[in-house]
Amino acid sequence: IKDVLTAEENLSWLSALHHPASRDAIWQALAAVGLKGFEDVPCHTLSAGQQRRVALARLYLPGPPLWILDEPFTALDKQGVAQLEVHLAQHCEQGGLVVLTTHHTLARMPAGYRELDLGRWSL
Repeated sequence: IKDVLTAEENLSWLSALHHPASRDAIWQALAAVGLKGFEDVPCHTLSAGQQRRVALARLYLPGPPLWILDEPFTALDKQGVAQLEVHLAQHCEQGGLVVLTTHHTLARMPAGYRELDLGRWSL
């Protein structure tokens, strides 16, 4: 996320890398993550949780079926965590694949869920 860009500009720029999204699709993605009304707000003025939501809004736009996420639950409130868990599970149920690192224990396990606990592998 580029701090000087608005939430809409960030998503427009990021989506242009793979599958350009319309303004309506971008606004719907921001609404889906609870940022309706923040479309034109520069990201440097948003809280850490809101900035995380801008980044996660990309998952609501057309894109590749493989999502690689590093600590996606960081800075999210309980509602945001629950919503993300549902969205990840839906993506997997629709044939997508998610690879993620997290310290968060998932309450909802997607279909085909596999876990690799690196704590069990010490060097």
